[in-house]
Amino acid sequence: LQILTEHKNEVWFVQFSNNGEYLASSSSDCTAIVWKVMEDGQLAFKHVLSSHHKPVSFVAWSPDDTRLLTCGNGEVLKLWDVETGTCLSTFGGHGFIVSSCAWFPDSKQLVCGSSEPGKGIYVWDCDGKEIKSWKGRRMPKVSDLAVTPDGEHLIVVSDKEIRKFNVETSTEQLILEAHSITSLSVSTNGDYFIVNLNSQEIHLWDVACKWDKPLRFVGHKQDKYVIRSCFGGLNSSFIASGSEDSQVYIWNRRDPKPIEILSGHLMTVNCVSWNPRRHRMLASASDDGTVRIWGPSKLNSHSK
Repeated sequence: LQILTEHKNEVWFVQFSNNGEYLASSSSDCTAIVWKVMEDGQLAFKHVLSSHHKPVSFVAWSPDDTRLLTCGNGEVLKLWDVETGTCLSTFGGHGFIVSSCAWFPDSKQLVCGSSEPGKGIYVWDCDGKEIKSWKGRRMPKVSDLAVTPDGEHLIVVSDKEIRKFNVETSTEQLILEAHSITSLSVSTNGDYFIVNLNSQEIHLWDVACKWDKPLRFVGHKQDKYVIRSCFGGLNSSFIASGSEDSQVYIWNRRDPKPIEILSGHLMTVNCVSWNPRRHRMLASASDDGTVRIWGPSKLNSHSK
């Protein structure tokens, strides 16, 4: 439906806000951009967030959508005011490299993981005060993390391991995968999560950790890069993923093979995000420097 071309380099991450009214994209051009979803479904440029010195590879919306976190490889974590586009505070520094970040449901506490072994995971308030941490020799490199919508569990992925921490009791459960995990996404109801593996599979697990084995989804291409997937549609009944063959893949959660493949990007699709309120709007971010917005065709809403 629309191609957003404001980024000057590869676009690595894209995420709709929780209310579906904004989209944030981040790029190896060292910026993030906030877009506004207009009434007619078109996206309009709102702010460019530019004070990072290195590529921005990750963004996270606060649950109340008033603030946005950005971080990147070898970069600090920054907190932004969405309405004004101003940077409210900077976290980390002093060699603390943040790989990913997430919010707790109250929009007052945030958690981030470091891609350096031993540095671990930190919970901060919005003023940068450390509330809790998991660190030390046992803590591996964190490649991605997420908080369940009820705020009870923190899910962390590192190499081939998935750890689920109970935030209150600090107890943990461990799931081992056979291949390296590049990314993680939790369903909106908090019952399931998906991980992308560099074995060209996406695995769906239950957050309660009762399953012996995951549901598997195949068809996309992934062996070299960090590719991100997401849940989408009503009741998170679909899964979408980027792919190294420049396409976007969509699965029904009940079927391991894709039901739709979207072509248009010219290079690797790194990340996808489904609008949580507009169930037929999907955004994709690519190394071709564009963000594409997908939706039902104007001619026949029952076709792709």
